[in-house]
Amino acid sequence: MGKALEITDSTFEDLIKGDKPVLVDFWAEWCGPCKMIGPVVEQLAGEYDGKAVIGKMDVDMNSSVPAKFGIRSIPTLMIFKGGQLVDKVVGVVPKTTLEDKLNAQIEATV
Repeated sequence: MGKALEITDSTFEDLIKGDKPVLVDFWAEWCGPCKMIGPVVEQLAGEYDGKAVIGKMDVDMNSSVPAKFGIRSIPTLMIFKGGQLVDKVVGVVPKTTLEDKLNAQIEATV
């Protein structure tokens, strides 16, 4: 079973350049809504193992990437493909919303 990757400022660029879609959950330990979506992100990491890369970035430990994308509200979940931002969700959303967005990017690859 997959587990969400811990993404840092230093690993971010190389990670999003791959050929698979990459979902990044920008979160913080003190954020209540982040704790609500966290288990969903972990579930997706297992379910999409091999099809997409699922990761989390702690905005308190990593500031340059969140600043680059102007993240002001967390949780913010962004989907990247081929190094480009292709989709974004702010706040807690149902798991099906994230699945639909990931599936659209995976199907676009095929």
